[in-house]
Amino acid sequence: MPIPDKIAAAKKIDQLLRGIVTHGNLHLKYRITVDPPFPDERDWERPEIMVELSGPDTPLVLERGGELLRAIELLAIEMLRLPGNEHEKICFDCMNQRALRIEELRMAAGVAAERVRKTSMPYEFTPMSSRERRIVHLALRDQADLHTESQGEGGRRCLVVYPKDYKRPAESR
Repeated sequence: MPIPDKIAAAKKIDQLLRGIVTHGNLHLKYRITVDPPFPDERDWERPEIMVELSGPDTPLVLERGGELLRAIELLAIEMLRLPGNEHEKICFDCMNQRALRIEELRMAAGVAAERVRKTSMPYEFTPMSSRERRIVHLALRDQADLHTESQGEGGRRCLVVYPKDYKRPAESR
């Protein structure tokens, strides 16, 4: 379900960012784009609102793997009251960090796939966000000899790559 009023949502994000930049004494600029164009090869990522940050304080935003960037994005998502299955409708980026992370995840998916093929054993990624797990799921979706599952709860939820016919050991009682 699309965001009902994208312009109003973009204005709310602008107010949020204005407060964060001003009160955080951050030297950042931002651009908010409603219905941004995306290349065809990224058919799985179609945000309705894209926010791009730039400026002298971008290293601060990108420290610790982009923790501040993700936190600001989460604040915007919560402020707009988007349900969990609609979080991908809002997308924040800084210095092309998002594209770099996507490429990193795709490469990691390829490495995990090869490891699973060689060992015939599952490969478990470290916990990651639902958006990042989705990228890995989609990167491996055409691999007929593998399947992927998300496991765990909350902040410990991770993705596991299995050989297609893997039989799980019986749980001890």
